[in-house]
Amino acid sequence: MVEELISTVLPVIILIVLQTAPIWVPFFLLLIFWPKWVKYVQADFIFSQEHKLLQIKLPKEMMKSPLSMELFLTTLHQTGGEGSWYDKYWLGKTRAWFSLEMASIEGNVGFYIWTRKGMKGFIETSLYAQYPGIEIHEVPDYALPINFNKDSMKMWAADLQLTKDDAYPIKTYIDYGLDKDPKEEFKVDPIAPVIEYLGSIGANQQAWIQIIVRAYKADKLKPGTLFSMKYDPLKEGAQKIINEMMVRDPKTKVVGKKKEGEDKVEKPVLTKGEQDVIVAIERNMTKLQFEVGIRVMYFGKSDFYNPSNISGLTGSWKQYSSDILNGFKPNSENYSPSFSYPWQDFRGIRLAKSLEEALEGYKRRSFFFPPVKGKGFVLSSEELATIFHFPGQVSQAPTFTRILSKKSEAPSNLPI
Repeated sequence: MVEELISTVLPVIILIVLQTAPIWVPFFLLLIFWPKWVKYVQADFIFSQEHKLLQIKLPKEMMKSPLSMELFLTTLHQTGGEGSWYDKYWLGKTRAWFSLEMASIEGNVGFYIWTRKGMKGFIETSLYAQYPGIEIHEVPDYALPINFNKDSMKMWAADLQLTKDDAYPIKTYIDYGLDKDPKEEFKVDPIAPVIEYLGSIGANQQAWIQIIVRAYKADKLKPGTLFSMKYDPLKEGAQKIINEMMVRDPKTKVVGKKKEGEDKVEKPVLTKGEQDVIVAIERNMTKLQFEVGIRVMYFGKSDFYNPSNISGLTGSWKQYSSDILNGFKPNSENYSPSFSYPWQDFRGIRLAKSLEEALEGYKRRSFFFPPVKGKGFVLSSEELATIFHFPGQVSQAPTFTRILSKKSEAPSNLPI
């Protein structure tokens, strides 16, 4: 019976499959090769872009608060560039991303911004608008000459991650009172420990911090739907946190909780900490948002490499953390995995390959696209300005080079 059924039905099924092949085969091939095609055209577009590295030299007297940096960062919120469906998926165009960098080369600390060549002009004018006393120079890429050699040098690298959901903000410059522009002697600048650490790096050693950013776009598909493009997971996550604290019904908007067997609504009593969290989240959601990836590296010649500088690098980010809000933690398993037994990594080959990948990602400023793709998070312009801004006199690292004199125009009454 079964054999008769197979001999009768199977040829019919095969015939139907063959006859409908012109319909399902193209769809099947598209499903397989379309993602590969998109990656290819994106890689081709990215490779065709020319980029520049700008070094920012600071004046001896820097009186600006991080709010100036926040205003500058809003100019980097470039949501365009991808254009139409044709531009994005056929030509591979991507919205611009930028790299904000702090690098210590044997203790000499520098601020850098990496950008597309076509955006160099507006980056410079936007910076000068907020910081008239600075100098901006196009410089060779300090990362390109470095090649990892496991026989003569040691390296540690990691991506930083948030300790909580993206909706929770970190401790920002406003929490430190820097939005009020206090006098230098009263400032507590959270970036100072980072600068001091970078300035402490000794000879034949380097420490790099790379903050790669691009405009956040809330164009995610909502789970369970196919065509909805209005889903913003960041704002919905923030609202969920607030609702849970307020015991707020997301449908009726009623704040409070009914006691069992009663109609009376018992309103929640928020602690001071819960109130602070809600205020911080709501303030953070009013700012422009950025997708962010942070990569940190420390390396040096084998004889000079100091493992304690690793904890120094990660520890210099602790001041951005709060028990009730968010913070940063390193994820070194991507680039510096630990192995329990020697046979798991024969002669350090696997570790060396991971570190070479980290270095390659740094040189290419690759995070959102291959070849080195990382798992990022979302920060607001306020948070971003907190972890990357130009410090005032509160940071006095001896190897932090500043411009010694102010620039000014010549007097108009000089003899000709």
